[in-house]
Amino acid sequence: MKIFNPLLIGLAMRNEKPNQIKIPDKLYFKIGEVSKICGLPTHVLRFWESEFKKIKPRRTETGQRSYTRKDIETILKIKHLLHEKKFTIEGARKYLNARTEPDSLTGQGVLEELKVELKSIRDMLDDN
Repeated sequence: MKIFNPLLIGLAMRNEKPNQIKIPDKLYFKIGEVSKICGLPTHVLRFWESEFKKIKPRRTETGQRSYTRKDIETILKIKHLLHEKKFTIEGARKYLNARTEPDSLTGQGVLEELKVELKSIRDMLDDN
């Protein structure tokens, strides 16, 4: 009979890449569960919550943090950037923000940006 020990799972997951870690199929996770899944102390999760706006756990009526699967995936990406890739916190923040900027543009916004760029190229060609 195997005994389930979440601490050992957390230790085993410390060396895993973010996409290799299995996240249990649940809607919400408490901070202790996230800590064990990610292999990080709870104080690090709370600190990263203040440093990265992408980590937004909702609060329960009792004030406990309630993380979603998306929050955990973001935490795992941040952990990978900071621990394996040796990014600084500022560098990781910029990297994550740069990766999501194109998604935030609407189709109309992309067209407007392209139009402005093409006009500037045309103006440069007209000057020559």
